[in-house]
Amino acid sequence: MTLTDTRVDNPKGPGARARVQKFGTFLSNMVMPNIGAFIAWGLITSLFIEVGWLNLAAGGNLATDGWVAQLGGWGSRMVDGEEVANTGIVGPMITYLLPLLIGYTGGRMVYNERGPRGGVVGAIATMGVIAGTSIPMFMGAMIMGPLGGWTMKKIDALWDGKIKPGFEMLVDNFSAGIWGMILAIGGFFALSPIVTAVSTALGAGVQFLVNNGLLPLTSILIEPAKILFLNNAINHGVLTPLGLAESQATGQSILFLLEANPGPGLGILLAFMLFGKGAAKASAPGAAIIHFLGGIHEIYFPYVLMKPVMIIAAIAGGASGVFMNVLFNGGLRSPAAPGSIIAVYSAITPQSILGVTLSWIVAAAVSFAVGALLLRISKDKGEGDLGAATASMESMKGKKSSVSSTLAGAGAGAGAATLAGPVKNIVFACDAGMGSSAMGASVLRKKIQDAGFRDVKVVNQAIANLTDSYDIIVTHQDLAARAKPMVPSAVMFTVDNFMGSPVYDDVVDAVTQANSADAPASTPAPAQAAPAASGTKKRKKLDPNVLPREAVKLGLSATSKDEAIRLAGQTLVAIGAAEEGYIAGMLEREGQVSTFMGNGVAIPHGTNESRGHIQRTALGFLQFPDGIDWNGKTAYVAIPIASNSDEHVSILSALATVLADKSKAERLRTTTSVDEVLDLLAPEEE
Repeated sequence: MTLTDTRVDNPKGPGARARVQKFGTFLSNMVMPNIGAFIAWGLITSLFIEVGWLNLAAGGNLATDGWVAQLGGWGSRMVDGEEVANTGIVGPMITYLLPLLIGYTGGRMVYNERGPRGGVVGAIATMGVIAGTSIPMFMGAMIMGPLGGWTMKKIDALWDGKIKPGFEMLVDNFSAGIWGMILAIGGFFALSPIVTAVSTALGAGVQFLVNNGLLPLTSILIEPAKILFLNNAINHGVLTPLGLAESQATGQSILFLLEANPGPGLGILLAFMLFGKGAAKASAPGAAIIHFLGGIHEIYFPYVLMKPVMIIAAIAGGASGVFMNVLFNGGLRSPAAPGSIIAVYSAITPQSILGVTLSWIVAAAVSFAVGALLLRISKDKGEGDLGAATASMESMKGKKSSVSSTLAGAGAGAGAATLAGPVKNIVFACDAGMGSSAMGASVLRKKIQDAGFRDVKVVNQAIANLTDSYDIIVTHQDLAARAKPMVPSAVMFTVDNFMGSPVYDDVVDAVTQANSADAPASTPAPAQAAPAASGTKKRKKLDPNVLPREAVKLGLSATSKDEAIRLAGQTLVAIGAAEEGYIAGMLEREGQVSTFMGNGVAIPHGTNESRGHIQRTALGFLQFPDGIDWNGKTAYVAIPIASNSDEHVSILSALATVLADKSKAERLRTTTSVDEVLDLLAPEEE
């Protein structure tokens, strides 16, 4: 069953639900990449605090000056003959580490074009609100992190391209430091009191619901909102910050289980498994395992969307689970993410075992009972179009679901090879986002434009900076395992030859088919006159700062690929583009994935981590007329790259055009003229 397109634009703009989803997703995306740190804090807390598992297992008799007490921050110990309180690592982690991670992530989400710059300023700004209050400043981090990244981006734009060569690092470092300082001071004096007051008020509101037995009623809002794909927004954007504050104060929080309880979804899937029919009945057992053990709650959303009356079962189950936690003091120390039963019990407190266990069992039993009743009195018995419901869910989500193929009856391979609708964004990804991806993107961009789809955007990006916002991803076959998890919604194409791969034609065919099915996402370019003969187009003057004459070296020889890479790196060092440490990064990058592009050209460059050794953007050109064995291929030209920006992309684009012409590629291999090299690599006028 082929899923329908889920990226249909609304000509009137996004509705209120879509805007809430977008904002909620933005908030949750600051938390979710750091869930591992939250889990680490929760485990440390569960084990080492005074009422933690280790002390309880010892009957509460562990010495207050022992290593458990020291890690947990309770008791005291003697230091230089004086008794001092144990500080531990539980308090510092929740006070400093977790908010700073959120602030850094938020800053980098907003501004990642120049590496971690936006994240660093976001973290500095977050430190101001942390220091200005005594409560965990998660809400403040969600404000100051993105604010720091966004404002730094705007400031950098003021003098982009106006700084004289050699002063870039000085301006970059001091502008980030000075602006970070200003934001930290502002956060300390202005934002901390506001966020503290808001957090206190929200906490009081939650306590009011608990004291008056009204907390189960939150399921009336939470369960339908989950089905509308606001689950991560609710859980990580709202409940997690409030829950962490409560957990620090009381040792646990019921808020972590308002949305994450796997019981309601389990009961609904069990009802379909026993009383449903057709595809819903057949797929429910597998979906139940993914939901309950894997923690992917979205797997049961299509079942409810297919039969909306089942939302009653979800609400009843959710409210029953909350009631059990209220009645028996159930709660978790830290978020259960993903919402797997395994994650739930890893964050459980000793005193809440009974309440939490009853919460998911009772929630599952109630939602099963209500769902079974609804199915049995229904005429269709759950025989609706599960594939259509899945597509509806993805439409609300705004992208493909990573588990949708399970419900649609397609295997993973089939799901990965089908484009459901118009293609708008294609990313070519490599390790560092400099040479390989820039070259590949240039070749593919030209093919896409020549096919008439000029508004299909083709960009290059480092794998570490990918976001799940692309329709198609193209990468080297050796990098596929790393790249795919970063963009699970995209269709992936892999290549083994960056310049001449037939896979590019497959991508063009896929775009043509997808963008021609309905009203095309892009308008084919109007017919144009045949291109001018080679050499008649005007060329721009090549920037001597990017590729200086002294970086063009002809007639070289090398006995190995590594020697050629070292020569290429030394060329960049000699022109002041990189430090010596960058050469090690170039060799490491070559060990990960070959930088051989095809047609006799290699583009050695460093890893993403080695960018700190780059001083300015520049290229080199090294010619080896006798050829070098480059992982079984023969390279005659090596073009080393050092870049922290996109300044080199225009030259790589020109190079891609040159290499597509075998006669020009041969001239680069054999020429003895530096001027001819610079002329061939100069970008053409638009």
